[in-house]
Amino acid sequence: MALATMALPLAAQQPAARPAAPGAPVARPVAATRPQAMPGTAPAPARAARTRPRARPMTRAQVEETARTARGRRIIISLDERRLWSMDNGDTLYSAPIAVGKGTELSFGGARWNFTTPFGIRRVRSKETNPVWTPPDWHYVELARDSSWKLVRLERGRPITLPDRSRLEVRGERIGRVVAGRFEPIPADEEVIYGDTLFIPPLGTANRRVEGELGAFKLALGDGYMIHGTPHQDSIGQAATHGCIRMKDQDISYIYWTVPVGTAVYIY
Repeated sequence: MALATMALPLAAQQPAARPAAPGAPVARPVAATRPQAMPGTAPAPARAARTRPRARPMTRAQVEETARTARGRRIIISLDERRLWSMDNGDTLYSAPIAVGKGTELSFGGARWNFTTPFGIRRVRSKETNPVWTPPDWHYVELARDSSWKLVRLERGRPITLPDRSRLEVRGERIGRVVAGRFEPIPADEEVIYGDTLFIPPLGTANRRVEGELGAFKLALGDGYMIHGTPHQDSIGQAATHGCIRMKDQDISYIYWTVPVGTAVYIY
């Protein structure tokens, strides 16, 4: 297959029946019949079903007020102060600085990403030690933009012929070059780059898994957002992430071991 590149732009009732008195006869259900229209008249229009109005999204101020007045174990995160508190009723159990979303946007090929940490109320859905990061597409778009590389998506079963006539292809979990009939795997911890082209690895391949990027612990909050560690300790206290909450090693360790799954997380 010939090398196909993509140009990179510069730049988510009816009420229940009352129980019958003891000893009272039990009423038998009667099949409802549709009333017949009088001859020569149009049938009555069907009554529209009532729908419950949707609750309005909470404002940041409302989330903050709810967080401060809530009871029990909870996590509170202030995006402006870039700080996290672990609370139990009115007691502060732990407080630590954090990194939050940097608030930028990125677009490519019809897709658009906003790297803001959204405010609202979430819950800890799961926890994991030594998590492995699967880079989303935006990682490769951002890397190609910053390095002025072309960007090409590599797909299983569709080898790409490189300028030197070797082939780039996927075999199982490995990506490699086929040179003179010999498959040479690319190291799993390296990006797939040839010349001025960065290739997006398929999901499930070794080059699409990055160990250590999320630190030693993570707490998943849903929709791809997490509280996790980081090797970039100097980013703590900054608006530096793509939407997640980063913490220093000792801080995420405390939060991981003391905050149970199901704990409410208030972000404002």
